[in-house]
Amino acid sequence: MTPEMNTDPALRQYIELYTRNTGTLDAHSAPVLNSLRPRALEVLKEGSLPSRSTEGYEKTPLDEMFAPDYGVNVSRLNLPVDVAASFRCDVPNLSTLSACLANDAFIPSKGLDERLPEGVTFMSLARAAREMPELVGAHYATIAPLDQTPVALNTLLAQDGVFIHVAKGVKAEKTLQLVEILSAPVEMAVFRRVLVVLEDGAELRLLLCDHTQELTRRYLASRIIEVKLGRGARLEMCAIEESSALTSSWSGLYMSQDAGSESRLNTTALTCGTARNDFGVNLDGEYASTCLTGMAIGGGEMHIDNFTSVVHASPRCQSRQMFKYVLDGRSSGAFEGNILVEEGAVFTEAYQTNRNILASPDATMHCKPQLVIYNDDVKASHGATTGQLDNEALFYMRQRGIPEAEARTMLMQAFMVDVIDSVQIPGLNERLRHLVDRRFSGSLGDCKGCAIEN
Repeated sequence: MTPEMNTDPALRQYIELYTRNTGTLDAHSAPVLNSLRPRALEVLKEGSLPSRSTEGYEKTPLDEMFAPDYGVNVSRLNLPVDVAASFRCDVPNLSTLSACLANDAFIPSKGLDERLPEGVTFMSLARAAREMPELVGAHYATIAPLDQTPVALNTLLAQDGVFIHVAKGVKAEKTLQLVEILSAPVEMAVFRRVLVVLEDGAELRLLLCDHTQELTRRYLASRIIEVKLGRGARLEMCAIEESSALTSSWSGLYMSQDAGSESRLNTTALTCGTARNDFGVNLDGEYASTCLTGMAIGGGEMHIDNFTSVVHASPRCQSRQMFKYVLDGRSSGAFEGNILVEEGAVFTEAYQTNRNILASPDATMHCKPQLVIYNDDVKASHGATTGQLDNEALFYMRQRGIPEAEARTMLMQAFMVDVIDSVQIPGLNERLRHLVDRRFSGSLGDCKGCAIEN
């Protein structure tokens, strides 16, 4: 099948873009990344992006998200980005080692290389692929499922991104912070790639902050994060989204955990346009554990969709998931969570919770928890609830002189406390609480008009 024969118009435009610019794309990237493009192209020639008729994508069809005619900076032009402003993120005052991903270009903070401890690498993915091709090649595109169309599309067009590596036994004391910025003079699609490798016994804390600088233009962000945790490795990661109402994003995080490894992952959506986040966690080694939490605060026309898949492939592993949404205005949310316990994964403990508040009669929520178990030696549960603010508690607070708007805000803040408390990055817990408070009050960044309505 030729690219022009693909029946998915949203996908076909990107295939045609690649075929016209193959040499340019390869010239501005690295051989390790380029070597996967032909395989990705074969997947795309026969595939299509998930649509409303695709199970799991009924509420957030990717074919519609990718359909507009966005520009792609295949020639790596130097687009105007206010890097100084990007480092003035809403999560300041943390002791971090920081870098910026301006569209898909890695820009380190001043002196970053000198300040990184021995055994910790934090750099451009394309640069890492050229300087250490064996290390990058051993992990790049090995965890994210290349046979899935969104993954293949990102693999086809990604030219750069971020590479993080922590050597065996190294415990990174300072948090690494990556500030991701969308900014361009035209409506643009950006394809980002992040590869994180923690060797046996390594430890890392990672903070991701998403922002949009140009609020009047539409942008599309496609991001894949691949994570490999060695035996006994520990990762704490928090991703905070503060993008614009005109930004659409698809993000896929795929992680493989060896025996005894631990991960704590948090995703927080404060402002956005349309966001779809896919999480795929494979507990491949005995005694591996993961804690996956998320919260979304919707207002205006925001749409936030989180999809999780946790696979228990080995005995004695633990997983916990907790996602909470507060939706106001005409915002909408979706959560689908899958837990798969394979036949040999005895003595598994797996728990999943999704709780939601609809603060407006026009807000909507879709939830679908799923649990598939193939052995009997398991402790597992899942559940979902959707409701409104507690009227009795609201009445009680108003009787004691608290104005209704303030009482509503206090109840919504209290609803998110346990998700916030799950974040254990030093200094971030209180800062995240402050950001959530500002979001509910409507004073966060440029979120005027999308504040929770009181």
